[in-house]
Amino acid sequence: MQTIHIAHSPDSDDAFMFYALAKEKIDTGSFQFKHILSDIETLNKKAEQCTYEVSAISIHNYPYVANDYILLPTGSSMGDQYGPMIIAKDDLDESDLNGMTVAVPGERTTALLAMRLYNPEIRYEIVPFDQIMPQVLEGKYKAGLIIHEGQLTYEDSGLKKIVDMGEWWYEETGLPLPLGGNVIRRDLGPELMKRVSDLIRESIQYSLDHRDEAVSYALQYAGDMDRDKADKFVGMYVNHWTLDYGERGRKAVEMLLTEGYNKGIIDIPVKVEFQE
Repeated sequence: MQTIHIAHSPDSDDAFMFYALAKEKIDTGSFQFKHILSDIETLNKKAEQCTYEVSAISIHNYPYVANDYILLPTGSSMGDQYGPMIIAKDDLDESDLNGMTVAVPGERTTALLAMRLYNPEIRYEIVPFDQIMPQVLEGKYKAGLIIHEGQLTYEDSGLKKIVDMGEWWYEETGLPLPLGGNVIRRDLGPELMKRVSDLIRESIQYSLDHRDEAVSYALQYAGDMDRDKADKFVGMYVNHWTLDYGERGRKAVEMLLTEGYNKGIIDIPVKVEFQE
């Protein structure tokens, strides 16, 4: 048996995506998959160290790992007219964000890249993603940039949406906002990469075909969300985009990273490559 380490976030959409692999619902042949769960900032840094064979990363981070990894066509998280959002305790206008320090979930998260493209005047400080809403509520920050399940629960905490990065990106480009993707190490070779990619696609399809049981499994990673909200969140980020980026999804990745480089946010150019 060959062990393949898959690193991903401990949230409900990734749990849903990898349910069939984690619970051995599909035949993986000669592969044994070991799941490593970490927050996205840690996953980005581990990918820069080429730690795992397969890893979820922020699309923002792809240029920094592209020498060692290639994007898999499966496993993307796309914000199709929705995505990370800036929230606040008080009523704020978008113009109030100029010069404000916003709590953000990581230096190379796509959420931060989108925010800096949206408004380069916003200042920011890195805060663990699950501490952003509490620290905004406590008044440590006037605003925070939230990802993951917080996009569906912020109102329950009495917070208000100032701007949605996915909505803004769609208005600017007509494209979905590519937030995260799965990458696979190039040194595995084309044949092995293809076999692993096919199994990940099969895992995603299994969950889509057996939605109730996969959502039940994912609930343990859904934080304070009830089943209905968890199911909604899963549907937002595990869908046809996750099975394959498609032409529009790939165009969105290229455009986002090109914009980031042209605006000086990403300091190295990158040729976006997908495992075929």
